[in-house]
Amino acid sequence: MSTSTSWEAFEERIAAAASLSDIEAIDHELFGRKAGAMTEALKGLKDIPNEEKKAAAQELNMWKKKFGEMLDEKKSELGGGSSEGIDVTLELPQKQRGHHHLIPEFIRQIEEVFGRMGFDTAYGPEIETEDLNFNKLNIPDDHPARDGQDTFWIKGVKNTVLRTHTSPVQIRYMQEHKPPFRMICPGKVYRKDSDATHSPMFHQFEGLMIGKDITLANLKAVLVTSLRELIGRDVEFRFRTGYFPFVEPGMEMDMMWQGDLEDSREGKWLEMGGCGMVHPNVLRNVDIDPDEWQGFAFGFGVERPLMIKHQIPDLRSFYEGDLRFLRQF
Repeated sequence: MSTSTSWEAFEERIAAAASLSDIEAIDHELFGRKAGAMTEALKGLKDIPNEEKKAAAQELNMWKKKFGEMLDEKKSELGGGSSEGIDVTLELPQKQRGHHHLIPEFIRQIEEVFGRMGFDTAYGPEIETEDLNFNKLNIPDDHPARDGQDTFWIKGVKNTVLRTHTSPVQIRYMQEHKPPFRMICPGKVYRKDSDATHSPMFHQFEGLMIGKDITLANLKAVLVTSLRELIGRDVEFRFRTGYFPFVEPGMEMDMMWQGDLEDSREGKWLEMGGCGMVHPNVLRNVDIDPDEWQGFAFGFGVERPLMIKHQIPDLRSFYEGDLRFLRQF
């Protein structure tokens, strides 16, 4: 099949082909992957002496190009070409493109915003010990959060829970780092709640800042600045007193719904999370001297700021997998 006469025979057969099946058969004979004449000839170039290889390669490439053009032209002539029968006015279906889900995308934005403020990002396991999830956070033995009706305890594994907050990551971080420091810890958490503003699995981001002279003023400045940037507008906040065993004093931070959702079940305000000055007992539990160091901690849900940002009335919409909802973002 390497002589010019053989290639000319293929040329004559292409010109004389009377059907698409004839053309397809010739195409296979020439360019089939396993035994195509042109395919084998090109593979055989490696066995040709170097002084003859250039000329042989040029000739084969000339025939290859010529056969390709002839086959395409003949297919078009016989009604199987790509240039015939196309309705250029036809509206093709729009190509769908994927994107990040709202929650991981928002977590990425949280990490970026707090990163610019000098906060490290830390992660920890979702299955935690009772010691890290409760004890070292100054949560008493009779606290309701330890009850089976509030917390998922791991069956068959003593003193082990699905973490109810990302606060154990703060404990791990303080055990491994010396102050001063600042950090956030985003991740999934688990509680036995389920309604329009609660889910048994949700996402949280907590923060911690320890230094010599950290005050509530620093806490308020960090939270208001970061959340306004994340929400993307000048949202109104309010702080009110609240009790959490791991902070003293403790506060809760609320964010105002925008206009059309003020009549929701939560009313005009939506609770974002808790915050306050780290309790001295928590610092002692990780061998940090509370007479020398102090700081603040906070813990917010990821979904709730998103509900404010996009005016989403029901938290469960994030998890239902409804493409009509997800494609809006």
